[in-house]
Amino acid sequence: MYKNQIKSLHLLVAEPGETYQSANVNRWIEVLVDCPGTTGLFTYRLPRELKVKPGDILSVPFGTQKVGAIAIRLLAELNIDLPPEKIKDVEEIVSEGFFPKSYWELLNRVAAYYYTPLIQVIRVALPPGLLGRSQRRLRLVGDAEIKRQISSDLTFLSPPAQQIFNLLQGQSAGDYSLVYLQQKVRTAYKGVRELLRFGIVESYLEAPRLNRPKLQKAVTLIGTIDDNLTERQQEILEVLRRRGGELWQSELLQTCNASSSILKTMVQKGYIVIEEKEVLRTEQGLALAPDHPKTLNPHQANALKNIQGLNGFAQVLLHGITGSGKTEVYLQAIAPLLKQGKSALVLVPEIGLTPQLTDRFRARFGAKVSVYHSGLSEGERYDTWRQMLTGEPQIVIGTRSAIFAPLPNLGLIILDEEHDSSFKQDSPIPTYHARTVAQWRGELENCPLVLGSATPSLESWVGLTNPSTPIPSYYLSLPERINSRPLPPVELVDMRLELQMGNRSIFSRSLQSALHQLEEKQQQGILFIHRRGHSTFVSCRSCGYVMECPHCDVSLSYHQTEEGAPQLLRCHYCNYTRLHPQQCPECGSPYLKFFGSGTQRVAQELARQFPQLSYIRFDSDTTRNKGAHRTLLTRFAKGEAHLLVGTQMITKGLDLPQVTLVGVVSADGLLHLSDYRASERAFQTLTQVAGRAGRGDDVGRVIVQTYTPEHPVIGAVQQHDYQCFCQTELEQRQALNYPPYGRLILLRLSSLNVIQVQNTAQIIATALSSQPGFDILGPAPASVMRVANRYRWQILLKFAPDVLPKLPDWESVRSLCPDAVSLTIDVDPLNIM
Repeated sequence: MYKNQIKSLHLLVAEPGETYQSANVNRWIEVLVDCPGTTGLFTYRLPRELKVKPGDILSVPFGTQKVGAIAIRLLAELNIDLPPEKIKDVEEIVSEGFFPKSYWELLNRVAAYYYTPLIQVIRVALPPGLLGRSQRRLRLVGDAEIKRQISSDLTFLSPPAQQIFNLLQGQSAGDYSLVYLQQKVRTAYKGVRELLRFGIVESYLEAPRLNRPKLQKAVTLIGTIDDNLTERQQEILEVLRRRGGELWQSELLQTCNASSSILKTMVQKGYIVIEEKEVLRTEQGLALAPDHPKTLNPHQANALKNIQGLNGFAQVLLHGITGSGKTEVYLQAIAPLLKQGKSALVLVPEIGLTPQLTDRFRARFGAKVSVYHSGLSEGERYDTWRQMLTGEPQIVIGTRSAIFAPLPNLGLIILDEEHDSSFKQDSPIPTYHARTVAQWRGELENCPLVLGSATPSLESWVGLTNPSTPIPSYYLSLPERINSRPLPPVELVDMRLELQMGNRSIFSRSLQSALHQLEEKQQQGILFIHRRGHSTFVSCRSCGYVMECPHCDVSLSYHQTEEGAPQLLRCHYCNYTRLHPQQCPECGSPYLKFFGSGTQRVAQELARQFPQLSYIRFDSDTTRNKGAHRTLLTRFAKGEAHLLVGTQMITKGLDLPQVTLVGVVSADGLLHLSDYRASERAFQTLTQVAGRAGRGDDVGRVIVQTYTPEHPVIGAVQQHDYQCFCQTELEQRQALNYPPYGRLILLRLSSLNVIQVQNTAQIIATALSSQPGFDILGPAPASVMRVANRYRWQILLKFAPDVLPKLPDWESVRSLCPDAVSLTIDVDPLNIM
């Protein structure tokens, strides 16, 4: 192994299937290694038995550990001054020929635009476990009695060593990675050294955990039934014959209630063969009745005609109101592509949307549809990813990271609900936006990109209705709902008047009346709350003390999952949890009051005021388990509950024709945030949730409760007037040079040391102030200054959208950060809080 000083990594990688005439001559390979802090290329020797090609994913030794690596360039001769015997061998090929030329160019663009090392981009693009890396870990040693004695008196240890010991003691296995401990404890290296010296812990290197195909024993029929078999053996062969001549061994033994010894005898007699075969770990959908193309209305037909008429790369904004049939346009646009041997990529913002959308696609296209998102197991993602490489025409539906799905012969990319902020990654790096990467990918693959939404982002609206680039851009409108159904009327309720009239409930009189009618008419509804949990915060009514997270500068939210369950206080930033105290920790008063309303609080009030109404909570607390999104939505669709009570998750693309009522418990929590995008997000969220009502035969109704009914966003939502909202909001953005009329880069700094991160932020801001072409806002502490014991500061750079100024050398900026301060460069940030 040896590092080569190479400035640029924009190297061409051979297309899959190309041959390399020098395969027997090339004895060396230059690779990118997956190890933090390393840049440039490293040289390794190629063992004769390995046929490595550029683009292969490898496993190589690096120092004392094994790491993943990407093969970049074959060498016939060494280009470094080092004895050949000192160069290490490549250990194995993990995956062959993955990076075609256009895909490699896409990764390089992402790395350059988002100021991220190329290997970090590659890590995001690949499924977890493919780039294996060993890691240094620390674990407690000694039996339980020794650990108990040490924990009873830690005074002989320094504070860092005590913190590390307590962290390890609090973990069931007493085992953490060194990287994790360094994030949690200041000067962790001193504490680790001390614990090692006393023999309280031991350090070890964990081998990389690489994903591999899953193998399972299969039984195959190769002989016919004759008199040489016992009656039991004949039964087994008959089952095999009826099931097509092959079954998994476990399934065959269970079906026949037989033992493996019988099968061994049949193998010896030559009637069957038992061998290991791969089992594909993919998400199993429900059995669905076949679906057929629907008749399109004139607006849908026009949109479909325009999309199918595109030849090569173009951007399309499909602006369709809620319930206008955008999904049917997607389905009919994809169908002819599959017949042409091409594939399609469909991105959605939330995992919660994939079950419903996937079911519609699978009902139309069957097994050609795959799902790819972080909710799958590592094995499922690995196998789905390999299935994409086969070249078979297919459809992949996924969330943000699926934009890197290695689909060859891509014919169409669709971003559904393209306005959603979930398409932007805040951390870790690269802080990419799937819409931006999709534009590059469409250009490189020469295929159209369709951006669909009822409430397009202002960037897409300005960019595609007033295009300033030579890229072909089209605006297509779906202004009517399917079957000419009307948009639901939006009723505003002034909660100030409700209080004056003596109504102290979180439900207005109008909403209470509508909830009573739900039961009478046996209809269904949705209640939207902008946050989960029971209450926003817990405060003492005697002294005013607020229960706060010890690791973050935020209050703890009250949670109680069900009647009789433990009362918990939880931090929504670091997930710190504690039991709700019986008395105020400050003054001892028993009078602790819950303030604000989350999904749990609304659900409890529903149960108290409307015991006859059944409900299902749909938020991140109730959908943590795998498959929970599908289970809860299926239950609701079957009519098992009158109400779906949830947060932002229920606003995004759900198509539930039986829903006639939508109630927004409090719109104000969306409006009054210290973020220039607050109005845009509030309009999009309220318009989207209102659009869940009235999609079936019955007329819908929307009730929005607010303390500020005069707010212009609320007025635009009531009138379903997107263009009016756009005009008002864009005037304000243009006056302040905010996107889409300006560009932003946010520098996020964090550290366990509050003084060090503040000083570093000031040093960086001073260094940047000497460069022209952009404005500097800050440095300033983040809105929530401390999260998980890390103090956060930020610097905002603002510049014109058209001409990229001479931006700083980011490597020199990073060099201003001490090891204890992390720096994230967020290009085009959506979240500046």
